[in-house]
Amino acid sequence: MTELTYFVVRNAEEQYSIWPSYREVPAGWDIITEPMTKSDCLTYIEQYWTDIRPKSLRDKLAAMENQPNHG
Repeated sequence: MTELTYFVVRNAEEQYSIWPSYREVPAGWDIITEPMTKSDCLTYIEQYWTDIRPKSLRDKLAAMENQPNHG
């Protein structure tokens, strides 16, 4: 039996997931790897998704940090 393969996918908020390679990827998600084993996909995500906060939140917090304090 052939082992199923998966893609690592990422959305606009830079959140990662895995998706079976035989299924159409849902709208809003982009494929970012070649088909891999589930284990390899999870290893990839663990290595590259180091900040699980959504991009919009990270951007908002960064903007707040860069504002002068009007105390």
